[in-house]
Amino acid sequence: MTDHDNPTSDETQVGPAAEGALDEGVEQALRAGLEDFELSDEDRALIDAEPGSQDDDDNAGPLPVLAVVGRPNVGKSTLVNRILGRREAVVEDVPGVTRDRVAYEAEWTGRRFTLVDTGGWEVDAKGIHLRVAEQAEVAVELADAVMFVVDATVGATDTDEAVVKMLRRSGKPVILVANKVDDQRAEADAAMLWGLGLGQPWPVSALHGRGSGDVLDEVLRVLPEVSKVGGAYERGGPRRVALLGRPNVGKSSLLNKLAGEERVVVDNVAGTTRDPVDELIRLGDTTWRFVDTAGIRRRVHQTRGADFYASLRTQSALEKAEVAIVLVDAGEPISEQDIRVIQQVVDAGRALIVAYNKWDTVDEERRYYLEREIERELVQIQWAPRVNLSALTGRNTGKLVPYLETALDSWDTRVPTGRLNAFLGEIVAGHPHPVRGGKQPRILFATQASTRPPRFVIFASGFIEAGYRRFLERRLREEFGFEGTPIEISVRVREKRGRQSR
Repeated sequence: MTDHDNPTSDETQVGPAAEGALDEGVEQALRAGLEDFELSDEDRALIDAEPGSQDDDDNAGPLPVLAVVGRPNVGKSTLVNRILGRREAVVEDVPGVTRDRVAYEAEWTGRRFTLVDTGGWEVDAKGIHLRVAEQAEVAVELADAVMFVVDATVGATDTDEAVVKMLRRSGKPVILVANKVDDQRAEADAAMLWGLGLGQPWPVSALHGRGSGDVLDEVLRVLPEVSKVGGAYERGGPRRVALLGRPNVGKSSLLNKLAGEERVVVDNVAGTTRDPVDELIRLGDTTWRFVDTAGIRRRVHQTRGADFYASLRTQSALEKAEVAIVLVDAGEPISEQDIRVIQQVVDAGRALIVAYNKWDTVDEERRYYLEREIERELVQIQWAPRVNLSALTGRNTGKLVPYLETALDSWDTRVPTGRLNAFLGEIVAGHPHPVRGGKQPRILFATQASTRPPRFVIFASGFIEAGYRRFLERRLREEFGFEGTPIEISVRVREKRGRQSR
């Protein structure tokens, strides 16, 4: 029977207030002892920092939304990259590389807005192309204004005329962009687009940047200060969840199942999703922002073309997220790719849930071998919650929300400095660091430097071995939980002050 179970144990004789006072006494004593050691200004700032200070989210309201639409291969994604000032949207000299609507945060002359790239809009589209067209129409509905891109070197086509009709029905302000106007001579081609009846065509070269500043000035003129479409792409607010995993593992299927409708293009071809797609989804009483990401194929330097940039953007989506659900195909052996994706999450310091998808296809023999693989390959992430689910049937998808909430609570957890030092004092007294070379390093003081994820800094009189750090991490988890979040422990070795410096 543990002390916790024993009603007569000493633990029950000390109330929370008295325990807090004891912890504070330990902290003050250790702080005083630190004065005997050489500390930098950075050390002192860390030790004296007010705990719990977090940057507040921007509460100014949802950013205005600009949707970029047009038929395939007119240069929409190139223009998006030009506006963003970085290579973000997938660009390849093949029609239809962008398949879903994708939201980015953009800025021009100090004003921020949400920029939505869409797949090419086609008349009489069928199959996957029909769903691409539907996504483009949804993007227009969820926009405050629309940038309609036409290839000036080709002129207005029947498809362009059909897009104009769709845009007129929407009633949204439209900025007509005549793209691929690379020099003065091509401006006559742009002038021909007056005939579309959308007002002035703005001549632009998305490739070279020509005219992009003028068209952005016009964009800011028609965009409201705050979005009037309900913040469909609002930053901040809902907790952000990245869906990660290797290609064809079921990320888009899971997103569609959670949404209760088809939000993302799903096809039986690995790698259908090439851009991350942000979606607000209400599960239970909470709204979440899900990011469905491009499948990671192989190491970035081995990928080419659109897949290369998709791999980079997967990392970018992870950086924007707070928690990641990594999908693993339960029916196949855990691969090096699976392990690499999980390690990406840990390295990025994001909360983590591992979901074993396609569980409905797994027999008893496969389950046995999967358990052995998990024990062998994923021993370092035993702290991550595990869900066995089926994106196809919806089995166990309801378990994701409590795990998400637990992981994010852990990710946000801050341990009071007094409690942390009192706990470490107990640990060190019972299991001191091994003596090495006749010396035994001593833990002088510890503080939690930050949350998201929890980061601890330990001041010590000597080098703390990696094995002992892992031991400390394990005991921290046992005491304070931290289920679903990585925690980081760094050690600062400080020398005792010499007599001459007193």
